[in-house]
Amino acid sequence: MTRKLHWVGLSALAALAMVGCSGDKGAESTTGTTASTENSTSGGEGGPKKDKLKITVIAKSNTNPVFQSARVGAEAAAKELTESTKCQITIDWRTPDQEDGQVQAQRIAQAVNEGADAILISCSDANKVTGAINDAVDKGVPVMTFDSDAPESKRFAFYGANDAEAGKQVMDELAKLNGGKGNIAILAGNQNAPNLQARVKGVHDAAAAYPGIKIVGDFYHNETPQDASAEVMRAMNANPQIDGWAMIGGWPLFATSLLNDLDASKVKIVAVDALPDELAYIQKGLAPVLLAQPTYEWGHTSVKLIVDKMVLGKDVPAVNKMELIKVDKSNLVQWANQLKDWGFEVPAQYLK
Repeated sequence: MTRKLHWVGLSALAALAMVGCSGDKGAESTTGTTASTENSTSGGEGGPKKDKLKITVIAKSNTNPVFQSARVGAEAAAKELTESTKCQITIDWRTPDQEDGQVQAQRIAQAVNEGADAILISCSDANKVTGAINDAVDKGVPVMTFDSDAPESKRFAFYGANDAEAGKQVMDELAKLNGGKGNIAILAGNQNAPNLQARVKGVHDAAAAYPGIKIVGDFYHNETPQDASAEVMRAMNANPQIDGWAMIGGWPLFATSLLNDLDASKVKIVAVDALPDELAYIQKGLAPVLLAQPTYEWGHTSVKLIVDKMVLGKDVPAVNKMELIKVDKSNLVQWANQLKDWGFEVPAQYLK
């Protein structure tokens, strides 16, 4: 699959002045917040003076375009904040090609050993990475999570959607499209990812309010467009009564096969995510509603929060909520232009 992003280069950073950036690692060693606690953690004062800040970013998968957009956002924030703080901020991207919580844990340890100043991670499996996160914090390297949390770890902050609410929103939008009835399947992604578990539960909880809706099943898969598309069609062949898909992630919509394999007059989809490759599903009417995660902000906002804490000494909330954006034909052009402003290549047909 071709990646359709304009990358934000960091080559100009080396030429920028590097003065007076304060870092505070030691204060992290006793921090242990949970996602359910809306408190704040302080950046502190008096740490060693630094003129550089290296942030290692470990997303779930290099093959998932949503994380490539997070990378663009992180690198853009690093460039902007280097200019405003006069501290050289760089992004060290260490995302596995495929989801693997154990590999993520190894890369956390490698980042610490190789001099990372902070780590930003979307957790594929909270159980597998919590120990590595805690070890990093105990060694003086602050850790922040985004998208998928490790709430029992010593991470200092999380940025992302409220996943239970996201699942409920998917189900509510699908119920509107199907008149509150139908046979609904849930496309669920990686069954070990805590954020996706919460979204699936949110779908089920919301479905209970619609007596006419039957949940056919939860369908898990590797988070690639090809595997997700194949799982949808496998489920459809085994359960031809399915007339609605609650997709808690938009994985198959990054490919075009379902545009031809599913009949928009018989099946409706509501999915999380609305990146350029997925907009064709809105236009055709197969996915009349997409709930966009501003995935660029996973990187951009998270890096700003790390800099707020480590460079500017500000208090950072333990939980930073990201709102989903409903995208349909009524605001498709507006959303497409927002994506373009964030550096995506967007086909001209969606921009006017």
